[in-house]
Amino acid sequence: MPGAKKTGGAKEGYPPPRGRWLGEVWDSTIGKKVIVAITGVILAGYVVLHVLGNLKAFQGDGSGGAPLDDYAEWLRTVGSPAVPRDGILWLVRLLLIAALILHVAAITALVKRNRAARPSVQRTPPKLERTFSSRTMMFTGLFILAFTVFHILQFTTRTVQITPVYQGTVYANVDAAFQKWYFVLLYVGAVVALGFHLRHAIWSVTQTLGWDKPNRNATFRRFATGLAVAITVGFASVPICFYLNILPDPPTAQAVAER
Repeated sequence: MPGAKKTGGAKEGYPPPRGRWLGEVWDSTIGKKVIVAITGVILAGYVVLHVLGNLKAFQGDGSGGAPLDDYAEWLRTVGSPAVPRDGILWLVRLLLIAALILHVAAITALVKRNRAARPSVQRTPPKLERTFSSRTMMFTGLFILAFTVFHILQFTTRTVQITPVYQGTVYANVDAAFQKWYFVLLYVGAVVALGFHLRHAIWSVTQTLGWDKPNRNATFRRFATGLAVAITVGFASVPICFYLNILPDPPTAQAVAER
């Protein structure tokens, strides 16, 4: 159309380019916060399912195999025969990787934007009344990210094998790993950091999505604290109980692998 004016990259009278709203969401501070909230909920949901799966270690190791091993095998075969082996598992992994990348990228962009918005004479933000979990969000997030990479290299890809790690013998693998005090310490430290991170993250989601109100904020805070504590205790109990020999010893990992 001759003489048509461009508005936001689109000609007047024409619809905007497809997908432009995605860029607008990303460019806005609120949009980034919503992305952090949504991806955080996805990651938190996975954490809840993961800890429930880990707790199957308390069923021990029977003559027919450990329930924890059966659960790990089920994750690989769910949807079979309609879905190829590991198909659903890889879809979940790709979703989690995408959520993690977006989560980290949005948080990084928000931190940079906040710093750039401060006057040059005020690079140190004023001290506010903040909880410990709020003040340590960046540290706990980086620690959890580094631990996640190590955890995957140890138990998923089996790239790091300080202790024996065999395919399909999850119970025996974690039993061997958690006989080492330094693995127990690292794992417990990571889940404690996760607990603090989750506590503030869950509370922040209610604010970002506009659910917070004075008459229900206390309930949201209690829920965030309770869920964070439950997840921390659930994760930490497994390595501690293996180390203290509360959980029954499996056959050697090699013997389990040869069943």
